[in-house]
Amino acid sequence: MIREELSRLLKTEERHRRLLARLLVAFGLSILVYAIGAVLTWVFEGGQKGGDIKGFGDAAFFAAVQMLTVSSQIKNPLTVAGRIVDVGLEVWAIFVVTVVAGSFATFFSSGDSS
Repeated sequence: MIREELSRLLKTEERHRRLLARLLVAFGLSILVYAIGAVLTWVFEGGQKGGDIKGFGDAAFFAAVQMLTVSSQIKNPLTVAGRIVDVGLEVWAIFVVTVVAGSFATFFSSGDSS
């Protein structure tokens, strides 16, 4: 029994390749969304009076925090365009979490059918 389970652990099936592909697509697109979000945050919020975005590093940090935690202690966004970018980053983050969770659910539920 143990040998059979260990052989299953090391076996690569189509479902493994599908899961890996889905995770790589989600990761790649998230990096792209992050880069675009950081640039747009820098363009729209950089140097705004009363804001905390002083340079590109601050904008990149803001974009990362929004995508990872959907919250921030930074006093941005202050502009309407910056708020739209902020909401877009948050929506993307929620979307990716649900897609990845669904991918894992499909992976695990299809594993016991054989």
